[in-house]
Amino acid sequence: MELTPLRQYISICEHAHMTRAAEALGVTQPALSAMLKKLEAEVGAELLHRTGRGVEPTDAGWVFLEHAREAVMRADAGVSAVRELVGLEHGSIRVGGGATAVGYVLPRVISRVRRELPGLRFLIREAGSSTVAGAVLAGEQDLGIVTLPIARPGSGDLMTVGEIADELRLIVPPGHALEGRRGFRWKDLAGEPVVAFEAGSAVRSLIDAASGAHGIPLDVVMELRSIESIVQMVAAEVGVGFVSRFALEADPALGKGLTCLDGKLTRTLAVVRRRDRVPSHAAAAFERALLGVTRRSRGGRRGGR
Repeated sequence: MELTPLRQYISICEHAHMTRAAEALGVTQPALSAMLKKLEAEVGAELLHRTGRGVEPTDAGWVFLEHAREAVMRADAGVSAVRELVGLEHGSIRVGGGATAVGYVLPRVISRVRRELPGLRFLIREAGSSTVAGAVLAGEQDLGIVTLPIARPGSGDLMTVGEIADELRLIVPPGHALEGRRGFRWKDLAGEPVVAFEAGSAVRSLIDAASGAHGIPLDVVMELRSIESIVQMVAAEVGVGFVSRFALEADPALGKGLTCLDGKLTRTLAVVRRRDRVPSHAAAAFERALLGVTRRSRGGRRGGR
């Protein structure tokens, strides 16, 4: 809905000054002057005249200002009414995900959506991939972010609408022998105490499988659910740990982490929902914003199957 010229004209009249109006609108003064010239040509009359301190409406300008304000007000009211009707102003979004998704992927998506739709309510649940998948299947959540593959009965009823590429990297305590290196090999962790994600989680299963394939059983001295807790335990020299690249990118103080030189520890996070459910307008708006993140995470390549 293009009401920009009317909004700009109203701003000029309210500021009574072209330069101040341009600054408030975030446009250049020449652009604002060009808009005004075009607007005056369309209405067939001069709308503003200059004064010693700025500008003020002409007689025709005052008449046009009254109608411009009414038009913008009615248009805004119409948009609000429609958004409320379809749930975009007061709807709710139910999303589930693991520690990485909830802590490092969803915040920027929610921030963007709330700037556009501040009335939305978000119900976020952090849980393991199997639990999240089950909640989506049961209709308890609109969307889930899970690690593929989904090892749960009924997963065929889920559809993947987007994918996010992730890598797990090793972090070590200050002064550790591996500190400052770009990568590690599994043999480097022989006998090392490890602060790990809880047994049975998708991330833990991936790490255990990779270390086991290289004949290195991990000496897990602590199991945690929270990424932040793992980071703090590693900093306290309890052991080494694995975290997502998203956590490292969010906190530069952690460094880039160490990539596994025996083969990167990669996984795919999938955005899923039920195949037979048509998302609400609010859920669809959130899904579009989330898929914008997934496309950037995959170098612009579309996810979904």
